[in-house]
Parts: sequence; structure tokens; C-alpha cells
Amino acid sequence: MPTPETVTDLLAPAPISEPQSTPGAPASQSEFSFEVTTRLNETCAPTADAIERNGGAFQGRTGVITTPHGTIKTPAFIAVGTKATVKSVLPESMTDLGAQALLSNAYHLYLQPGADILDAAGGLGKFMNWQGTTFTDSGGFQVMSLGSGFKKVINMDAAAASPNAGADDSVAVGKERLAHIDDDGVWFKSHLNGDMHRFSPEISMQVQHQIGADIMFAFDELTTLLNSRGYQEMSLERTRLWALRCIAEHFQLTEDRVGKPYQALFGVIQGAQYEDLRRKASHDLGEMNFDGYGIGGALEKENLGTIVRWCTEELPENKPRHLLGISEPDDIFTAIENGADTFDCVSPTRVARTSAFYTPDGRFNLSGAKYKRDFTPLSDECDCYTCENYTRAYIHHLYKAKEMVSATLISIHNERFVVKMVDDARLAIEDGTFFEFKAETLRRYYPNR
Repeated sequence: MPTPETVTDLLAPAPISEPQSTPGAPASQSEFSFEVTTRLNETCAPTADAIERNGGAFQGRTGVITTPHGTIKTPAFIAVGTKATVKSVLPESMTDLGAQALLSNAYHLYLQPGADILDAAGGLGKFMNWQGTTFTDSGGFQVMSLGSGFKKVINMDAAAASPNAGADDSVAVGKERLAHIDDDGVWFKSHLNGDMHRFSPEISMQVQHQIGADIMFAFDELTTLLNSRGYQEMSLERTRLWALRCIAEHFQLTEDRVGKPYQALFGVIQGAQYEDLRRKASHDLGEMNFDGYGIGGALEKENLGTIVRWCTEELPENKPRHLLGISEPDDIFTAIENGADTFDCVSPTRVARTSAFYTPDGRFNLSGAKYKRDFTPLSDECDCYTCENYTRAYIHHLYKAKEMVSATLISIHNERFVVKMVDDARLAIEDGTFFEFKAETLRRYYPNR
């Protein structure tokens, strides 16, 4: 195993070349499917002014994803269980609150407990006692985060604060570069113990096959908004070639691992804030034999809908699209109307650990003294376990007393809030009231806008 001091010597770039031809698709690929059931433009008939304000035709739709472990009615929010657990919440509770699928992280599970452990346990779902559909991301975000130290993708304020902002090798203030990328893959240092590890498209596929999720993502390079245009172009080509290698390895592993349920593979669309690069990536990967697509990468919040629409206009109509890493209500509605079928984010449980809870009238912090004698539920419009059984005063007490169950109760509520909001948006597309539902929901949630 290389040491950090010898990594530079290992990074002599290999020439970029097209991978060998992809083997034929395995017959078991038919175990995964996606069907569009309704289209926003048809059920809701948006006005010409609305289409003009959106920058183009709305791409939203409803559908059904079918996997070996269940179906997902889309649009759907996919709760994040990074290390094979939704933080502080039991899998049974996630089922009760209506979650249709959970997403875990290949990078973290590779380091702990190890992909081989999950394989021996019968796969991610069985390991964590989750009966529904599972996703794993490829670790591409962690490569960016380890490489540059930037923790945010949509909001790059921390990146702009870097003394080398704008440089392709810039690192966040006070951070050490823990990942080094070349055309063949990535060397990275474990954040747990400092050991060096190698990820390549082939290794990412091998790890994700062992983890055993129903849907996994191809290994990609995630850039930041600060990377130069030249680097974005180089990175996009690298991700395209990695996508071809992922497909080849995925199909080979599917054939070799006889008797395992089919795992769908999604390609990841990069290209940052550039329309031509996003469309090129969508066209290039759209012609490959992926089961679906993830829309990833750094993007500015105000351009989220535009970038999603660029991608969905180019991607195959008959395959699902997953937007990586959003959960704010305005972002969710923007993503849905522009064609995202599923999306994930850690935010509902992350903010819960700081006492923040969602309501139809905005987000509030339960740590405030005014909640000490507030014997109402977190939201009297919520049907979750927490709201049916506990008061703000009690959870306020738990938080102030540093009792861990406070995070559990708020997390259950927050996950239910986002899951139900997306479920209601799906129903609103079907019954032709999406734009009215969106307007009323956002009017209440953001009263000061």
C-alpha cells in the first residue's frame, strides 16, 4: 500500500483511450424497469408565460421504477442512510413514514465495515433490515470533498473563500488534499486512519456489486464551480471514458455473480454550469446502455432548474433521472417540474440534530426558550409518529438535556415532511393541480419572499 509521500510518484498519467467494447447486456437487466405514467405538460397545461419564465418546456412527469426489491412511485424523495443507517432512525420507522427507498454511500461502506461484509450478509438491504429498494452512490462526491476540502456542492461560498479560489487545484482553507485524480482513477487517504486506497471505475463497480444495492451510480469526477473551463472539458471526457469502463465491468460482474438480483447502473451527468457541456454529457451517456441517470456536479441554486432541464431535454425519455443532493422545498419543486424523478439529501436528519424542524410555515429551531411550555406537536398538520405522540416542550427538553432521542423524534418528523410533500406533488401532477400546489406550499414555507 502506498504512503502519502509516494502518491505523487504513482500519478504518471496514462494516455486517454477508448475502453474495449462493452459486453452484451445480461438478460437479468430486465428485472429493472421504468414507466412514465403522466406528464406535467399534459395534465397541468402550463401557460406560455410560465414556460417562458421557466426557460423552456416543463419536463416533469410521474412514473414507476421497478426493482428486484420493490417499486418506487416517482417523483420520490430518497432518504439518505450514508453508513447503512438513516442517522438516529430505525429502518422500520422509515417504512412507517412512507419512505420508498434509501441511499447509502459506497465510499463510507467500503471503508467501514467493508463491502465484503455486506456481500456476506446478503447485501445492503438485508444487512440493515430494510425491505425496500436501495441506492448507492459511487463515492464521486467524497473524491471532490477529500480532494479540495469543500463540503458544499450547490452553495460554493466556502470555495470562494479559498486563497487560491479559481485555481484547478485549490483547497479549502485549513484543509489537506486527501485525494489525487488521474485518468485511470483516484488515490485517496482514508479519513478514518490515514491509509491510502485506490478507486477506479472497475473497483467502484466491484465495491458496489458487493454492497448489493438495487440502483448504483457510475464512478465520475465531480468538479467545483471554481474549476476552469478547460479543466471542466477534460474532466467531462474523463467521466465519459470512466462511464464506458463502468458499464463493461458492471455487465461482466452481473454475469459472474450468478443468482444475485440485478443491480441497475445509472450514469452521472456532469458539466457544471456550462450548457454545452451538460448537453454533451447527457447526449454521450444517453447513448450508453445505462438503466438511468444521475444529474450531479456543482451548480448554483438559482440555475438548478435550468441545468436540470438542459439534461432532461437530452436524456432518454424512458429512463429515470436522479438529482443528487437536494431537499429544500423550492429546489424540490424546481427539480420536479424540470424532469427529476428522484432525489436525495441528508438535510432532514442533519438539521434535526441541531433541533431544526420543518413545518408548512417554515423551518424553526426547537432550542428556543419559547418552546419550553409549548405542548403542541411539531406540526398539527403532520401525521408522523412524533407529531401524534410527542410535544414541542418534551422534545425541547430532550434537546437541552442532550438526550439522543431528540434527534430521533425530529428526524422522523423531518423525513416524513419531505417524503409527504413530494408524494403530494406527484398526486398534484396526476390531478392537474401541480402549479397551484407549488404556489401555495412555497407561499406558506417562505412567507417573507
